[in-house]
Amino acid sequence: MLNQPIDNFTAAATSDTTVELAKLAGQQVVLYFYPKDNTPGCTTESQDFRDLHEQFSAANTLIFGVSRDTLRVHENFKAKHSFPFELISDGEEALCKQFDVIKLKKLYGKEHLGIERSTFLIDSSGVLRHEWRKVKVAGHAAEVLAAAQALNAGN
Repeated sequence: MLNQPIDNFTAAATSDTTVELAKLAGQQVVLYFYPKDNTPGCTTESQDFRDLHEQFSAANTLIFGVSRDTLRVHENFKAKHSFPFELISDGEEALCKQFDVIKLKKLYGKEHLGIERSTFLIDSSGVLRHEWRKVKVAGHAAEVLAAAQALNAGN
């Protein structure tokens, strides 16, 4: 997938919006996939992206968080933490499958399929330029910002 165009997608998001990749041409896009709203790691990761939002905007980069949570749960999560970006609800796992982030995970000795924390940076032409898989939250948003700034500077 790296350095390949991303197939267009349309997805329901918070603020009663629909995100369509083709309509975002001219802007870079960060899609960060996370397991579940209101859990410690996911909250911290989302807050880190929130805190760097202005710098992402200055680098011509939109941010979207993606999980399988419902739009209602997303709206509450977004409002509670004042996220200035939209959260995509992927209950049907269409985006999760497109980006291959559904993985077998273990929790308390039981195996289940879940979202592997992953982030993707798509350039202003719709080409995937960076991907981070098995993300560790600490410092991650800043690392993605650095990549977005470098990519934007090269355009």
